Amino acid sequence: MVLTPVVDSIMLFEVRGGRRISRGLAIAVLLSFAFLALALLLTLGLPPVIHDLHQFATDLPARIPDIVARIKRLPLADKLGVDTFAARAESGLSATAEYLFTSFPLWIGHIFDLLTAFVLCIYFMLEGDRAYAWIMSLLAVEKRLRLAVTLEKAEIRMSKWLFGQALLMLILGVSSTIAFGFLHVRYFVLLGVLMGLMNIVPIAGGVVTILLVGAIAALDSWTRMAGVFLFYLIYVNIENAYLTPRIMRSSVNLMGLAVIIALIAGTELAGVAGALVAVPTAALIAVLMDEYMVQKDLMPPAIDSPPNT
Repeated sequence: MVLTPVVDSIMLFEVRGGRRISRGLAIAVLLSFAFLALALLLTLGLPPVIHDLHQFATDLPARIPDIVARIKRLPLADKLGVDTFAARAESGLSATAEYLFTSFPLWIGHIFDLLTAFVLCIYFMLEGDRAYAWIMSLLAVEKRLRLAVTLEKAEIRMSKWLFGQALLMLILGVSSTIAFGFLHVRYFVLLGVLMGLMNIVPIAGGVVTILLVGAIAALDSWTRMAGVFLFYLIYVNIENAYLTPRIMRSSVNLMGLAVIIALIAGTELAGVAGALVAVPTAALIAVLMDEYMVQKDLMPPAIDSPPNT
């Protein structure tokens, strides 16, 4: 739904002799640009994070006594188990290394799942139309036509939502990067891009990411953390009052309560992946229910209206 229109647009370009680009070549071009953008992001944003993590791991054993001494000065610190915390923190690096070693097969499984989804996505772009036509051929002609029209309506509705959400993600990502850079937040480029990407999950994505950004900003000063939260508060109000009504107008036509329920159900059923597809799936279900389940009033309005006197 997201990538196929882009591939179709790439196929409109003509090469020598007036020939159009094939679908396979268009997919290769799209993937090349995607990998290039990912490599550029990792090259610019990841090295500072790796450097600071290495420095933190190196300095942690020497800083633990000072941290424990400061905590013990707090009221009721003796009831918080500070000494136990210090002992666990001193062995934290070895425990982390053990966790990484034991969870390596699990991470390999997640990587395999991502690769599988990636390959399936390519095959759907290549042969999705043929698979759709074959599935529709299993239905009777009259049912096939009705379902085809309904699914076309759902596709238009879902595509509008995806386009609107992508535009909101771009706006949040750019504005976050600028704001975090102005506030001198660490890793502002990486965090700004992450803010934009996580906004694909309505409500929850932005909240989780801004909490992460606030925690990172608090490492330097409470003022920066307050600035981060103030920026997000202003942005959310602008998005809800101005951006969303104009960008998402008549795209999904779902109530706010329906969106929240869809997010909860998607997260419960399939975790992060379920949250990603929750709202588009809700739009699809809404179209199908409107066509096949909603009991529309077939009587003309004149029958129900009282006679003129």
